[in-house]
Amino acid sequence: MISPHHYWSTLWPANILLLLTLPALLLLLTRRRRPNLRHPPGPPGWPVIGNILDLGAMPHRSLTAMRDAHGDVVRLRLGYSKSAVAILSTSAAADFFKNHDLDFADRTVTQIMKVHGYDRGSVALAPYGPYWRVLRRLVTVDMLVAKRINASYPVRRKCVDDMIRWIGDESGSEIQVARFVFLTTFNLLGNLMLSRDLLDPKSAEGKEFFTAMMGLMEWGGHANVADIFPVLSWMDPQGLVRKMRRDLGKALEIASRFVSDRIEDGKDKKKEWDKKDFLDVLLEFQGNGKDEPDKIAHGDINIFILEIFLAGSETTSSTTEWALTELLRHPESMAKVKTELREVVGPDRKLEESDIDSLPFLRAVVKETFRLHPPIPLLVPRRAIRDTKFMGYDIPKDTQVFVNAWSIGRDPDQWVDPWSFKPERFLDSKVDYAGQHYQFLPFGAGRRMCAGVPLAHRVLHLILGTLLHEFSWESKLTVDPKDLNMDDRLGVTMRRFEPLMAVAREVRG
Repeated sequence: MISPHHYWSTLWPANILLLLTLPALLLLLTRRRRPNLRHPPGPPGWPVIGNILDLGAMPHRSLTAMRDAHGDVVRLRLGYSKSAVAILSTSAAADFFKNHDLDFADRTVTQIMKVHGYDRGSVALAPYGPYWRVLRRLVTVDMLVAKRINASYPVRRKCVDDMIRWIGDESGSEIQVARFVFLTTFNLLGNLMLSRDLLDPKSAEGKEFFTAMMGLMEWGGHANVADIFPVLSWMDPQGLVRKMRRDLGKALEIASRFVSDRIEDGKDKKKEWDKKDFLDVLLEFQGNGKDEPDKIAHGDINIFILEIFLAGSETTSSTTEWALTELLRHPESMAKVKTELREVVGPDRKLEESDIDSLPFLRAVVKETFRLHPPIPLLVPRRAIRDTKFMGYDIPKDTQVFVNAWSIGRDPDQWVDPWSFKPERFLDSKVDYAGQHYQFLPFGAGRRMCAGVPLAHRVLHLILGTLLHEFSWESKLTVDPKDLNMDDRLGVTMRRFEPLMAVAREVRG
């Protein structure tokens, strides 16, 4: 799932000159105004470019700062014609998801995500309607159900054991933590989806697929001027659509080969239920996608495969990196979670998924990390499917809506000392990220909530808990933990501006 933040992540300040030197014709364009509409308040904006300068490079932070001046719901103009609304508080988010979820059930899709029809077959981006419901049901009912996730545990165990071995080989040396977690998650998803190690030294096809997927993440994290000024779409001024067409085409071609190989291998084979991987499940639903409304088109199966990798790898690696950073900066919390692991798991065995429910402080660390560092701070943008009255304001059809999960996680009306890392706030608390507590929305809520939460919950706790149980951690040799740079950068997900470099030392074995 591609983050919306490529609107701004690389737009400021490198490409701002391009915006200020647009053809003079743009200055003559006028927006259609509707009389007697009550719009939400917001900053006035500039001619042609609207509020792009107000948003800057870190829109989740800029929008949070606007709450004091403009309130819980802020109106923006992106370019000369695009209208947007940002939701900045728990109370506004509760009204939005409880009372207007259907009114804003569609997505805003960027130029890059339209390449090769990716948006039409994506669970995250597909238009709201019957076909999207088929895709969503496939994930929630047939793929990511507890029974199937439980049956696939040996796959996760194998991949996490590989991670322990990789990091153990670097014991005492500085490593880039997120890289190891990303590779582990990528291989884990390869096994869950395709029953193969994609990054095995013997797998040339796996390396090719990994390279193509890294390209998708790269271009998905760049701002595209043509999204804000559609008149420039034909030019593709930054070449992003061309690059995405190349790398997405390569990734789809490889995914198609995976599918074809499986179809050929499985012609005369029948697998037991608990032996089926995710691709086996997908193929059971393969059809033409048009005359068979309950089936998925062949091309969309390939897109489905890519989306699993895009969403799972980035979210897990970025969140693990943030969690370990916060623990290094807060040694008292690090000591508590390691003590809990030692008491529950013990020194003589590995952490298992069955231990997670007995580790309340580890779970609290994960929640507090999500509160302060939600993977997609503005979630994936919604779009109004009709003219709507929301909190007394008129929201026209096609308005883009950003729910600022980063701001909501710091809502002073809901959280005590909201800017501080305090996992203890989640102990003896029923607040979770299942979409029912509107002060805490790292995965969204409502119809378009992230469907991968059940698997993400297992994988993230297993990986983070294993890293903490198997190794002791020290921050970069030349940096005091309290001085670690906590700036973020926006791309596919919100990552640390500087990758975390840390020293791991084995404590077991």
